[in-house]
Amino acid sequence: MPAYKILLVEDDEALKLIVKNNLVQNHYDVLTAEDGHKALELYNNNNFDLIILDITLPEIDGFQVVKTIRKKDEQTPIIFISDSSSTEDKITGLTIGGDDYITKPFSMEELLLKIKIFLKRSQIKPFSTTFKIGKYIFQPEELILTIKDNVRSLTGKEAELIKYFTENTNKTLSRNEILENVWGSNDYFLGRSLDVFISRLRKYFAEDPSIKIINLHGIGFRFLVKSREE
Repeated sequence: MPAYKILLVEDDEALKLIVKNNLVQNHYDVLTAEDGHKALELYNNNNFDLIILDITLPEIDGFQVVKTIRKKDEQTPIIFISDSSSTEDKITGLTIGGDDYITKPFSMEELLLKIKIFLKRSQIKPFSTTFKIGKYIFQPEELILTIKDNVRSLTGKEAELIKYFTENTNKTLSRNEILENVWGSNDYFLGRSLDVFISRLRKYFAEDPSIKIINLHGIGFRFLVKSREE
């Protein structure tokens, strides 16, 4: 089986070398970039299985790199590595399309474990499934939510969250349950990120009044879909 190909974007030469050497020792094929322009050039000319990148990059910062990539690619796992432990940076990184955010300094064991988990998830090819949610048609594998002639493209995390809600329609879900099942972790900044995603989904489902995401203060949420008879 060919080695997984990883794009590593880091402007600190010493850290980049350490991370690259560890990845190569673990049998990954690694290409590196030291700025945002080079990162996008490599991305556009290769097929990567996973991307690791810093935020504070020369030329184009990591946030803008991810925004550019996510315009055409919602699937490739992206892990931010950053000096910033700011809650706002973490929320921004996750809401624009990052799958995880690791604060420097970090252990290589932690990074390698996260890489392994994300690559395993990304290789699972589920059967195509379509969900009917009120007046909407939801296609999670295609990352599409449709009502009438309005087709909305979703991010990977938006689709995961809608799918989790759909599988638990009309049930009370704690914040911890949602975070653990959709993000795989329960941290404060992920909780803040969840609130941002909930606000987005409310807008997405606004055309059907039978669908509501109820905020249960101190508990969590309920994805309420009223039947036609109600």
